[in-house]
Amino acid sequence: KMVDPTLAEMGKNLNEAMKMLEDNQRKVEEENEKKYARKDIPGPLQGSGQDMVSILQLVQNLMHGEEEEETSQSYRLQNVGEQGHMALLGHSLAAYISVLDRERLRKLTTRILSDTTLWLCRLFRYENGSAYYHEDDREGLLKICRLVIHTRYEDYTLEGFNVLYTKQPVIYISSAARTGLGQALCNQLGLPLSCMCRVPCNTMFGSQHQMDVALLDRLIKDDVESGKLPLLLVANAGTPGAGHTDKLGRLKELCEQHKMWLHVEGVNLATLALGYVSSSVLAATKCDSMTLTLGSWLGLPAVPAVTLYRHEDPSLSLAAGLTSSQPVEKLRALPLWLSLQYLGHDGIVERIKHASQLSQRLLENLKNLDFIKTSVEDELSSPVVVFKFFQEYSNKDHTSHAAQASTIQHPIISNDGHIYDTFNQWLGEQLAQLVPASGVDVVELEDEGTCVRFSPLMTSAVLGTEIQDIDHLVDCLKMKIPVLTSTLQLREEFEQEVRRTVSLLYIEDLGWPGLGVVRYNYHSDEKNDDKQEKELEKINTELLKKLNELESDLTFSLGPEFGGQKNCVYIGMVTEDLDVSELVETIAATGREIEENSRLLENMTEVVRKGIQEAQLQLQKANEERLLEEGLLRQIPVVGSVLNWFSPFQASPKGRTFNLTAGSLESTESMYVSKAQGTGSTPPPTPTSSLAKQRLPGQKAFKRSLRSSDGFSETSSISHCDDLDKLDQRPPNLSPGQEQGPLEMERAEEQKEVVQAKTDTEDIHSDQSPPDCTKAEEQASLR
Repeated sequence: KMVDPTLAEMGKNLNEAMKMLEDNQRKVEEENEKKYARKDIPGPLQGSGQDMVSILQLVQNLMHGEEEEETSQSYRLQNVGEQGHMALLGHSLAAYISVLDRERLRKLTTRILSDTTLWLCRLFRYENGSAYYHEDDREGLLKICRLVIHTRYEDYTLEGFNVLYTKQPVIYISSAARTGLGQALCNQLGLPLSCMCRVPCNTMFGSQHQMDVALLDRLIKDDVESGKLPLLLVANAGTPGAGHTDKLGRLKELCEQHKMWLHVEGVNLATLALGYVSSSVLAATKCDSMTLTLGSWLGLPAVPAVTLYRHEDPSLSLAAGLTSSQPVEKLRALPLWLSLQYLGHDGIVERIKHASQLSQRLLENLKNLDFIKTSVEDELSSPVVVFKFFQEYSNKDHTSHAAQASTIQHPIISNDGHIYDTFNQWLGEQLAQLVPASGVDVVELEDEGTCVRFSPLMTSAVLGTEIQDIDHLVDCLKMKIPVLTSTLQLREEFEQEVRRTVSLLYIEDLGWPGLGVVRYNYHSDEKNDDKQEKELEKINTELLKKLNELESDLTFSLGPEFGGQKNCVYIGMVTEDLDVSELVETIAATGREIEENSRLLENMTEVVRKGIQEAQLQLQKANEERLLEEGLLRQIPVVGSVLNWFSPFQASPKGRTFNLTAGSLESTESMYVSKAQGTGSTPPPTPTSSLAKQRLPGQKAFKRSLRSSDGFSETSSISHCDDLDKLDQRPPNLSPGQEQGPLEMERAEEQKEVVQAKTDTEDIHSDQSPPDCTKAEEQASLR
């Protein structure tokens, strides 16, 4: 068959461009540590132009130039396969087709639009429907609202918004709908916010994420009695948060009763393509319109969303913007037309079925985990799984858990709800970081609080999620549950220990996912608040540094970047073997040591300043005495030199040294005599914290020691280590009962010098003699 050379060249260029970009992406991932020079700095337009390779290289730099600056979380691009290449090719073909002559363009666009609409209506069981293709997923609902306004207000085309004064239109939206949807519709339609009515969800019976039908009926009747016109109802087949479906059958009957338009949207509409569809979702096929987001469901990049609707008057559809007389506008469906043909019916159904199997696999594993509550609408087929950590019961009997797992309903009192929200926020972030292919995220629900959500229909085709990713996710969840339970149990003990410690202050921060927050109190008589605040910051910063230097499994930090308390130490998640008392004692002892060192430094500064002044006075006095001893003649320049040559004046240099340990000035005469400053008092050894707990080999800090069955306890091991330390500190040549006097120590020093000299002259003999022989000779010489 003959092939259009332009189309062949276009496909070849697209393949080369995609290959080049993907190869550059792999190079960036392999050389993540290498820093590239920035080439995306804006500059003047080159007069001679650039070739395709240079332009694609610039695009690659713009796409991946920031990856080397990212830290722990690496940016992951969408998994673009062959079907993705077809979607991208559709955009190139649309630009090429748009230059055809008008008649060819009309025929081609009509065929593309009719084929795509027919395939989608059959695939999602929506008979006799029309389709509107749009980039923004809210644009379809906006056009539907304009269609309904044109239908219910006959003079709207002529008089415009004036006809709305007689009967104010009302649009009903569920309280579980997307955030900002109602406000966006009012802004685009030019309606006041009073035209938007939010319908609450069930509170007593049924799912708490489904629209309350009885309350909606009452609201509609009240609006009719007040002279308003009920216009449209937006229902959910899969709420954005929990993925629950409204009672679409009853809502359709209510809309027919009040002559309202029913529009349905949600992720559960994707299951209409499967062989088995739940009755609640199947009722969506009877609605007046629905919005499908095929790009995320099938993993197709840059394909438009589709709004299927039924309406008999084409002129009103044209007035509302649902159809267009411009052939170019119809080319929006071209990327989807190519992708649907490439995947085929079986390929589309297989992708949606795979996503449903992933959610079922996760739900079955979550049923066997303690301290995990799930919120699903139907345990047999639920495309969205929402779960959270909650330590209230242990689901050992699956019967009781099955009754409670259908929905998360528990009263949260006082601060417990905030703590669980914080912990579940941390759990969701950890799971998303450990298993990025799972696509889990954190969602805020009105009644349940913070939960972890798994919606494979929105993420699995994009990220390429497989069954092993779900198993890995469950394994990571099993590892995090003991950490959460241990931290939750030890928070109260940590708070009590800190409050009993005088020098520490417990800071209550319900938004911190960890053991708690503590601050070291700095006691000062300084009345200057700024200086005291700086000193407090300095001590707590140094305390954090000292704690991080310890060999432990705990994480100490300054807290979150925004919203955290200042001058505090934040302690992260812990395990069950944490010794809370030792941790608090170590924090208090380290803080006191830092405070004492800070005060010692301040006192030492004052002592050194006074010592320098005293040394200057003493040196000045010594200079005056030297002048009196030398005489006046020696001070004359020429005479003094001649006199010093005939009769040199012998005088030892006199200086001053400052002993930091004793805090006193001393003469330097002994230094010039002995050539070493060894007569001063020896500084004491650096004190170590007495609260440092003796640990077994390999045991990290703040861990409770495990007692063995033979009765070897922690106390006996510590006392044995203390005895060994005492024996190591004794001199090797003395018994425990002997002592050395000052004279004996002086003789010992002389004897060491003699032994050293003897060792230098008799190298061979000393090398062969054991150290014990040398010690025996020293003891004999001492006697």
